Amino acid sequence: MKYAPLQSKLFVKNRKNLSKLLNPESLVVFHSNDITPTSADGVRPFIQQTDLFYLSGIDQEETILLLFPDCLEEKHREILFIKETSELIAIWEGHKHTKDEAQEISGIKSVYWLSEFDNIFPMLAFEAQNIYLNTNEHARTIPEVESRDNRFLKQCKERFPLHNYKRVAPLMQYLRAIKSEYEVDAIQTACDITEKAFRRVLGFVKPGVWEFEVEAEIIHEFIRNRSRRPAYDSIIASGASSCILHYITNDKQCQDGDLLLMDFGCEYANYAADLTRTIPVNGKFSQRQKDVYNAVLRVQKKAIEMLVPGNYLKDYQKEISLVIEKELIDLDLLDAQKVKDQNPDQPLYRKYFMHGVSHHLGLDVHDYGSTKRKFEAGMVLTCEPGIYIREENIGIRIENNILITKDGNVDLMKNIPREVEEIEEIMNA
Repeated sequence: MKYAPLQSKLFVKNRKNLSKLLNPESLVVFHSNDITPTSADGVRPFIQQTDLFYLSGIDQEETILLLFPDCLEEKHREILFIKETSELIAIWEGHKHTKDEAQEISGIKSVYWLSEFDNIFPMLAFEAQNIYLNTNEHARTIPEVESRDNRFLKQCKERFPLHNYKRVAPLMQYLRAIKSEYEVDAIQTACDITEKAFRRVLGFVKPGVWEFEVEAEIIHEFIRNRSRRPAYDSIIASGASSCILHYITNDKQCQDGDLLLMDFGCEYANYAADLTRTIPVNGKFSQRQKDVYNAVLRVQKKAIEMLVPGNYLKDYQKEISLVIEKELIDLDLLDAQKVKDQNPDQPLYRKYFMHGVSHHLGLDVHDYGSTKRKFEAGMVLTCEPGIYIREENIGIRIENNILITKDGNVDLMKNIPREVEEIEEIMNA
């Protein structure tokens, strides 16, 4: 792996925390992601299933994790099944984990080859009363492709129809919302690499460069700092494209007078950073651009103040909407009287700000975390207000990553320039 190994004590602790939430006599199963085909003999780069990584640290395909805390035989309370390598695989694909390496990474003593799973699993299933199975229950998911977890779910229920089946996803949602110090360190590293990429493009952007050239500068900086890839498809949106929320074509030439909205983040050890900055292509904001930018920045600073223990996401979003409303009135984009008389179910500000202010961040960019749960110490959330004025080709979003602590919060991107004067000074140095 390009990234430095994480400490096995992280995964040991995560497994212990999950085991405490399981019902007695329960067996839980996690599968790695598939290697996804393209066409002919092509495949996409492998990305590990994040629950399995969270519990084992294994970043390799064809992996299964079993947890059975109440198993009579101690060696079967935690079991890792990994792909058996061969000389042929080593020649064509390179090194795969040995059993000793998998033990060292995960802290799991019992490691078997994957071929042994069908012999061991039935024996444990007959001893268990409950079987917890994993499914992707994220609110934003669109499950068009069947996963290994889902295929196993069908097979398991056919073979053991009378067991009591339970969902492990709610437990993972609960646990993963709170980051340990090791996870925060990994996210901070991702943020620091993202900062280097942003500073690099501040010295690169000028009228005439292409959006894909900016994207290339970002990816170059990621990889040279031990990241394997961006955490998500980078948005490099100039001019009118800055008002397209999920613009990823990145194929326009940046023009003098344009704004350039860049939403990108580094992935490091499977943990994500998520940054957005908006800069002037020519290095100097116009007065109108500056006014809108500073309005968004004021909203962000107010929102960050509210990312503290005890607040609910829904209440936080509602209060920040009122702040945005006022800024839009001051920018002559909304009429105060019409806002006063508006339908509360169809607020007028949604024309210029149509997305949420924050989401959880971690192993996934849109990480696990219930919207009905109060903010707690250890949560990491983005803070990303924006204003999008399509008729003026002005789209501005500013996004930082915030760690909530018992004493307030910590901005993991505090060193990344965001003030108008900072950005202009660096771009014109």
